[in-house]
Amino acid sequence: MNASWTMQRWSALDQRVLRASDGSELPCLCRSARTVLRSFSSSFFLVTRFLPAHKRERVELIYAAVRYPDEIVDTFPLSSEEKHRALRTWQESYDRGLAMADPGTRLGAGVPWILAGFTEVVRECDIPAEHYHAFLDAMRQDIEPRVFRDLDDLIERYIYGSAVVVGYFLAHVYGTGSGAAMADAYACSANLGIALQLTNFCRDVTEDRTRGRLYIPIDVVRARGLEEAVMELARDAEKRYRKAADSLGVFAEDTRPAIRACIDVYRLLNRRILQARGDTRIRHSVPAAEKFSALPPGKYWRLPLAYLGAI
Repeated sequence: MNASWTMQRWSALDQRVLRASDGSELPCLCRSARTVLRSFSSSFFLVTRFLPAHKRERVELIYAAVRYPDEIVDTFPLSSEEKHRALRTWQESYDRGLAMADPGTRLGAGVPWILAGFTEVVRECDIPAEHYHAFLDAMRQDIEPRVFRDLDDLIERYIYGSAVVVGYFLAHVYGTGSGAAMADAYACSANLGIALQLTNFCRDVTEDRTRGRLYIPIDVVRARGLEEAVMELARDAEKRYRKAADSLGVFAEDTRPAIRACIDVYRLLNRRILQARGDTRIRHSVPAAEKFSALPPGKYWRLPLAYLGAI
């Protein structure tokens, strides 16, 4: 998977989307969002293949909407001031898109294609508009990184915006199970979002430090060292994966195989970090064969279709 696109490559995709718009804008936007997901995240691409088509497409648009601002901050060769300006312009486009009736109108008014599709999901699924504002606030923090004093500070000041609200987006798309309320789905989504983010932090310690960032709470680093701090985060993530797995019934039945697969695949990565006892000298990953072992066995037939572009 190509985990780093240039600004020029994003711009080329923008132009292709605009040329391909022919009155059926949303399907075109969904296909382009799928390209982004497939290019950036092999694991999430795999697990989302087990969602019903209409929910999978909306999840792909959500992924694109969180991927692009992250690229502004992490990859684009921009100054801090330029990154802030780009995020501000992006948020203004999001707010404009919410006020428009359909994707075609948004595209015609100059709203970026990702937001033209994402705002349709927000409106259609009744996602509170402020959740995306919280996400963009978290991205702004990455421009001038700060130190987090403990796990509560990390969750409240960063993970809430970077991961928890993304889980809330998905909860609205997934829908709730019989007898469950959206508050129940939010609670499960928060546990899973925090777990995923903690696992990513543990995996990416060395890479993040090259960017001047440390997402490992400083209290444990100072008291017991970096590797033990990484282990503590991975152990906390393991508990949260378990809680999320135990409460999958809060989501609509047709989404549970994909959510279960997501938990199982990322839990494999988290356990590799635990087995390595927090060693930050290597960037841990899960071989494809192990990922496949965590997928729903009765649905393997979906994978060849996914890579052929059929789903």
